[in-house]
Amino acid sequence: MNPAVDPTLHLRPMQAPDLDAVMACERANYEFPWQEEVFVECLRVGYNCWVAELGRVVVAHGVMSVGADECHILNLCVHPHFQRLGFGRRLLRRLLGLARRRGADTAFLEVRVSNQGARGLYAAEGFCEIGTRRGYYPARNGREDAVVLALAL
Repeated sequence: MNPAVDPTLHLRPMQAPDLDAVMACERANYEFPWQEEVFVECLRVGYNCWVAELGRVVVAHGVMSVGADECHILNLCVHPHFQRLGFGRRLLRRLLGLARRRGADTAFLEVRVSNQGARGLYAAEGFCEIGTRRGYYPARNGREDAVVLALAL
């Protein structure tokens, strides 16, 4: 995957035409990706759905709900070819900034116990572990636990 002419990372709201690229990113990252219908529904109900583009290539996406003074990061995904370049951090910070502007005072998310890269990013951004959801994620040999994280905004 080669970024198109402009190498500048651009963050913008996700649109329906982005879903092919978003789904390609999901499938490249996860054995059990979100289904496209989930993204369609998130867009329909007005969740904060964003993409990060490098040139004209979608390299990351995120989905967040905001309500009742809190936000929930539901999905944050960076294509494997573009991980560890700060794109996930920039997208996370954009989502958290949007949540603050909408009056949220706490951010929550779940992350696979095995996803050390994401857990490192969230810890570096100030998230703290507040619990575990047993068997939360599908896994090849059954289910995998999720670590529940929170951040005071």
